[in-house]
Amino acid sequence: MNKLSTEKRTQILSGLSEGMGINAATRITCVSKNTVLKLLADSGEACALYQDSVMRNLNCKRVEFGEIWSFVGMKQKNLPEELQDQFGFGDVYTWTAIDADTKLIPCWHVGTRDADSAYAFINDLASRLDRRIQLATDGHKAYIQAGEDPFGGDVDFAQLIKLYGNAGRTEEHQRRYSSLECSGTEKRRITSNPNIKNVPTSHVERHNLTMSMHMRRFTPLTNVFSKKLENHMHAISLYFMFYNFCKIHKSPRITPAMEAGLTDHVWSMAEVIAIIPDEEPKKQGPYKKNISN
Repeated sequence: MNKLSTEKRTQILSGLSEGMGINAATRITCVSKNTVLKLLADSGEACALYQDSVMRNLNCKRVEFGEIWSFVGMKQKNLPEELQDQFGFGDVYTWTAIDADTKLIPCWHVGTRDADSAYAFINDLASRLDRRIQLATDGHKAYIQAGEDPFGGDVDFAQLIKLYGNAGRTEEHQRRYSSLECSGTEKRRITSNPNIKNVPTSHVERHNLTMSMHMRRFTPLTNVFSKKLENHMHAISLYFMFYNFCKIHKSPRITPAMEAGLTDHVWSMAEVIAIIPDEEPKKQGPYKKNISN
């Protein structure tokens, strides 16, 4: 059976981690599309499992939450009636948490933009921390609806609410994709005793741009998008592995994982490939992998 060399797999995953699309990776590396997709699936599963195991007992102090929109298959407005309420088609949101000090992404959640997804996401983060944190979010109501139950009340929670308006914008400008101008902000204490003077969401908002730059399927106004939810989640898992362990951040000048004490060196893509388990022998009949979120 043919097997890609480590050099070729490094080339493919490095391209995907730097914002290259599946078809572009296929053309540049001269590898079939199915092979690239299989490597993405294998690496995505391995990266998700590895990060799930090491992101424990984290010493985070200031954490910011955010969500970033994308779509799978087709945009929500184009979904046929039978797929309107089926998750995995149309709008999909990726919930992220970032440690403002180390820039580490301790967890993420792929789901919808409602209270159920917010609760699952917050509950996952709470299980990974070993200390009380200050939490900052935008004004999304789902964060409040999810409540402080996952933290057992042991959290200082505040929201930064941005006020937008169309004042001074012509009808033509309002139809464009550019965001509305922020006319002001309001800081609101939600629970306990947060430092209300230090409630930013700028780190997580800046990270949304980084995600768009490193995952082609998140780039707005292009014809690149995820066709299957599983591949979408695999790409996200690979990206966070690259971001946390391989990418040197400009602020701490080391990787977020090094700053958080999870590793003592900058990982190479070859090391990421090394955590991918060897292929299992072929089984009789149809075989389907279990996809881990």
